[in-house]
Amino acid sequence: MTSGGAVTITPVHVADLLADGSLMPVYVHVVDHPDGRLLVDTGLTELHPAVADLDPRLRPVAEWDLDLASIDLVVNTHLHFDHCGGNHLFAGRPTYVQRRELDDARTQEDYTIPAWVDATGVRYVPVDGELELLPGIRLVPAPGHTAGSQVVVVETGGRPVVIAGDTAVWFGELDDPRTEGQRLVRALDPELVWLSHTHEPWRPSAV
Repeated sequence: MTSGGAVTITPVHVADLLADGSLMPVYVHVVDHPDGRLLVDTGLTELHPAVADLDPRLRPVAEWDLDLASIDLVVNTHLHFDHCGGNHLFAGRPTYVQRRELDDARTQEDYTIPAWVDATGVRYVPVDGELELLPGIRLVPAPGHTAGSQVVVVETGGRPVVIAGDTAVWFGELDDPRTEGQRLVRALDPELVWLSHTHEPWRPSAV
């Protein structure tokens, strides 16, 4: 857990995927703010033949150590299957996603699992560009992993903390940024960056 002022960020390990012969964790992130409780990405809650090659190892929702009813707002950094597969758990809650990402997920073949994107009751709020979601919490477009990817920037007085989804999948992509989104994250001069597929946050080198 990290905190900044009255805001805390807690990673929740919801699954693992098999990538290049190694297990890669899947994390979602809970942001507790005085004005509401936010969940960044929703992981996945079931298996699907389309992603069998990644051999998903699910953690039962009951073991997520997360009170689903306590979540006020949901953000999808993007709509790949391992980031939107739990959206159905929050039916009726506003779910913020960049409009470009939602359009691509609904129109491009082999982009994601369409039934998980448009699960019954999911209520998207399409976002065009930057948005202050709560005081000190901004959604910022970060193209690269997908054209419509976004990051969550938490600013509470000091250096920001970023929840970046797959803008970077491993630390080296932030050490040596190549995409627009990775460069944007580095330009924010963050204290640390939470990623979806690493157990610990990335921190800038002290060198």
